[in-house]
Amino acid sequence: MTAMASQPLSRAAIRVIHDGPLLSLVFRAATVHRAHHAPDTVQCASLLSIKTGACPEDCAYCPQSAHWNAELEREPLMATDDVLAAASRAKAAGADRFCMGAAWREARDGREFNQLLDMVAGVKALGLETCATLGMLDESQAERLQAAGLDYYNHNLDTSPEHYEKIITTRTYADRLRTLEAVRHAGMKVCCGGILGLGEGLEDRIGLIHALASLDPQPESVPINALVAVAGTPLADTPPLPWDALLRAVATARIVMPEAYVRLSAGRTSLSEEAQALCFLAGANSIFLGDTLLTTPNPEPDADAALFQKLGLRMQGESPASAACAEHATPAHG
Repeated sequence: MTAMASQPLSRAAIRVIHDGPLLSLVFRAATVHRAHHAPDTVQCASLLSIKTGACPEDCAYCPQSAHWNAELEREPLMATDDVLAAASRAKAAGADRFCMGAAWREARDGREFNQLLDMVAGVKALGLETCATLGMLDESQAERLQAAGLDYYNHNLDTSPEHYEKIITTRTYADRLRTLEAVRHAGMKVCCGGILGLGEGLEDRIGLIHALASLDPQPESVPINALVAVAGTPLADTPPLPWDALLRAVATARIVMPEAYVRLSAGRTSLSEEAQALCFLAGANSIFLGDTLLTTPNPEPDADAALFQKLGLRMQGESPASAACAEHATPAHG
């Protein structure tokens, strides 16, 4: 059941962890990370927008909302064959998890939901882990997705309970928790994180991490996003998130959710190689591959491969031997 754990760390305790000297915080997080995960391995996922734009939600950060004028081209639900072709390309590029995102407030029964079930089954048959983010679900929908082969369901908390209503008014925090509970009841794994840089205060960042760490069981996957400000949305002029704020969040999440994949997600293009390296050191062990995340930019695959080689990291599922061969191979030119 997705509910608050019986004895989670208090906000005050998490604040003490988060606010410690930065290098000491990173060292502590790195120690926790090495106790629970292979420190040289990064899980790589691919994210595809299978239905884009015209979402009735009013999330202040999102260009897909029908409430804003973000000049985003609306696209209907993709054909199943096109989704499976994209999944095959993602697998060939090194992804081991394929995530499908639809700009809906909630999943609705009918032809399109049945088509989604076919997509999930098809991606699973390719040998990939499957993930979807479709808005709110009821228990019956969650059970059917699980039966079709869905491994993970993404449903972020976004920010702290206190700051939430300043960002979204069309869905409540309780709505989000109910969907997470339905996902757990169906036997799927939970991918749940948030976004930093939404104009929140420090206490809100602590509140988000506290809310995530207090879920019982804790999420298996925790995406940590930095706002990508998009013209036409209410947060278009929000100042960029300082790199050290993202690093502190990653390190704190690793310490309080030691078993989870902590994914360095949206906003990674704003980070230098050095800042990304510190995040990997502090326990980030998952990224999205590909040059687009739904509708926002992501580092080019070649840039990720070069950074991994520089840091001695390898994709999950890649053998140490093949990684070593790649490291010593002659670079291609063209």
